[in-house]
Amino acid sequence: MRTEKSALSRRALLKAGAAITFFPAPAVLAQTTEPLKIGFLTVLTGPLAAGGKQQEEGAAQFLKERSGMIAGRKVELTTQDTAGQPALAKTKLQELVERIKVAVSIGPLATNEALAMDDYVRESKVPLITTTSAATVDLKARQPHPYVLHAFGTAPQVTYPLGDYAAKELKFKKICIVAEDFTYGHEGAGGFQLGFEGAGGKIVQKLWPPLNAPEYGVYIGQIKPDVDAIYTGFAGSNPLRFLKALAEFGMKKPVLGNTTMTDEGILKVMGEEAVGVYTGGWYAAGLDTPDNKKFVAGINAQYKHDPGFYTAGPYTALLIVEEALKTTGGKTDDAPAFLKALHDVRLTHGPIGPVRLDEYGTPVLDIYIRRVARVGGKLTNTIIKKYPQVSQFWTLDPKEAVKQPVFSRDFPPSKYLE
Repeated sequence: MRTEKSALSRRALLKAGAAITFFPAPAVLAQTTEPLKIGFLTVLTGPLAAGGKQQEEGAAQFLKERSGMIAGRKVELTTQDTAGQPALAKTKLQELVERIKVAVSIGPLATNEALAMDDYVRESKVPLITTTSAATVDLKARQPHPYVLHAFGTAPQVTYPLGDYAAKELKFKKICIVAEDFTYGHEGAGGFQLGFEGAGGKIVQKLWPPLNAPEYGVYIGQIKPDVDAIYTGFAGSNPLRFLKALAEFGMKKPVLGNTTMTDEGILKVMGEEAVGVYTGGWYAAGLDTPDNKKFVAGINAQYKHDPGFYTAGPYTALLIVEEALKTTGGKTDDAPAFLKALHDVRLTHGPIGPVRLDEYGTPVLDIYIRRVARVGGKLTNTIIKKYPQVSQFWTLDPKEAVKQPVFSRDFPPSKYLE
């Protein structure tokens, strides 16, 4: 298991001299020659490792474009493999803070890992910027957490609109949920249920395979024949396994899913089983903006495939760090000033578009409804609708939303199960 500086940071810095710069270098020079130490928590082993590899690529691309520098300071990026295990993730974060003495960390990949770190982040007061849907609802919605900020939104933040779209635009009436039985699965499914039922639909069945389910036939065999569609909530390599199993069982019903179901990292190894799948997401490689085109071109050139939201997460987190350091003159030694600068960042550039943080440190950002299609012979998440500047609370009153129970198998309550 990798506990020292990963090959990522070394490779990124060694290649930096030959880099093509896609964004202007920061104008503000640091007031210190000390290296900028940043921790990076991701998953390099286990069922979620495919996403972790993409995260490495996103961080490396950012550093390559800037020749390994942020705001005039040389970056020392220390990567830790959490293996998707909450207890290990906390231990790795402690090592970054106490032994490496990082000024800020980015990551982790999974929501349950983020929950395990919560108390320690509060105690250490070293900022953590989450890089995927680890912006878990429970981590920040009960009370503002000043030391945790989020480069991407929460899991239900993308599935609220997807549920709304499924009812209003696709006209589905009855849906079965099949989602992994852990925090990320619960939160994505919960957001979809609230969005779908809020728009007039009914969730009539819920199935909860474990993250390490050996096969999915036992669950697919239970799906009610009269549902209009299936909502799926899987991550890592499991979306491919589940969609292949659906195809093998001859299941022809429309499939909807969370953003990881057809993220570009897994989509590149999928086949016809993925065509037509609808997902909600903060990002798609086909997003038609100048900044995203540059980002995609950089990843294509270096890694020969399209980036996904896992790739865009660390890149966006490092953009937030960079913008904050422009405010502080490159300094991190005044911890309160650095923290305030992080919270005050308003991104107007970068691959995912405009981002601002709410009072809980969670982004308000555009959410896209995507449908997988073949474009030029390649499977692509085509963007079919944009929900502009969606908050983590969707249409709910924030004061009421934070009083809700934590998303779980039992919340939201199942009013229409058959």
